[in-house]
Amino acid sequence: MQDVSTLVAQAREGRPRAVARLISLVEGASPQLREVMAALAPLAGNAYVVGLTGSPGVGKSTSTSALVTAYRKQGKRVGVLAVDPSSPFSGGALLGDRVRMSEHASDPGVYIRSMATRGHLGGLAWAAPQAIRVLDAAGCDVILVETVGVGQSEVEIASQADTSVVLLAPGMGDGIQAAKAGILEIGDVYVVNKADRDGADATARELNHMLGLGESRGPGDWRPPIVKTVAARSEGVDEVVEALEKHRAWMEERGVLAERRGARAAREVETIAVTALRERIGDLHGDRRLDALAERIVAGELDPYRAADELVAGLTRGGSSGT
Repeated sequence: MQDVSTLVAQAREGRPRAVARLISLVEGASPQLREVMAALAPLAGNAYVVGLTGSPGVGKSTSTSALVTAYRKQGKRVGVLAVDPSSPFSGGALLGDRVRMSEHASDPGVYIRSMATRGHLGGLAWAAPQAIRVLDAAGCDVILVETVGVGQSEVEIASQADTSVVLLAPGMGDGIQAAKAGILEIGDVYVVNKADRDGADATARELNHMLGLGESRGPGDWRPPIVKTVAARSEGVDEVVEALEKHRAWMEERGVLAERRGARAAREVETIAVTALRERIGDLHGDRRLDALAERIVAGELDPYRAADELVAGLTRGGSSGT
């Protein structure tokens, strides 16, 4: 067992090893997880969380690295959560984003952590909310969350970030068409990366047209900007940072930032509660209460929804499920 209070104190001092250990406790669903979260709760809530998503090949890792450089020039401490897909065979992950961001490895003002999805859908690791809190409490001013790059299903980042950045690139075939039903609906800032390629202007125009379709924004509402970049040469990156800061200021002015963070906390509580309930239900397999409900369903005495209601009622009050 590790001394959580010591780890938290060391993480606050910017010691990367302490931050790594805290995130490892989170990822491993350690028995000390509750103690960790209790210790971090009063320390978090100050970092600006930016999510970066987009189809594979658009340059998310390069763009993330360029944003780290831009924010470090402003003197801000930056945390990066780079989520990589898990292998369906070994369960492991390549975790290659750390390699692509190696230029920041020796910077004490930058903490980079690769996380595996471990089968979690939506482009994020299941432990991402708690890992974000660790980096927040450790004093990061900005936290960049880069998702796995699975395309249309990658919308969960919108529920975890203060601002969501959607990246696209020219020459990706019908990438916009493929993505429009998913990630093109969640962006606060859109970036057309690799803008030195042919078709960048056309991609930006098409994107602008699609964002205008069915638009129902009122006066003062946020209209997502479209920024063209060549992240590999850091071109346009300052404009992206400017767009992010404008969106943050807009959210703060209208109370949207507080609303988003409140909704994020509510979803986190819901997820924890549902997970706990699912574990309790899992413990019932082979239990007489569950078998009795199943027998009544087969006999036509009970429908599955009523049975589920009885099961949930029994679990929540800690008694029987009506058998």
